[in-house]
Amino acid sequence: MNKPKRKSRGLWNWLLIVPAVGLAFPAVYSRATPGLFGFPFFYWYQIAWILLSAVFTAIVYFATEGK
Repeated sequence: MNKPKRKSRGLWNWLLIVPAVGLAFPAVYSRATPGLFGFPFFYWYQIAWILLSAVFTAIVYFATEGK
């Protein structure tokens, strides 16, 4: 019976921490400038992380799917 390689899967899972760290310190991004399409930095920064989180999740999923 083939067991999944836990070490390689664990390394990919660390990529899921990146969005949490990017949003963990609101003092860094709680400002109005620079704006984007009329949205203050605070809002578009968080929206960008929603999209990036989906990308990171997809990368981890496809990298560990067959393992």
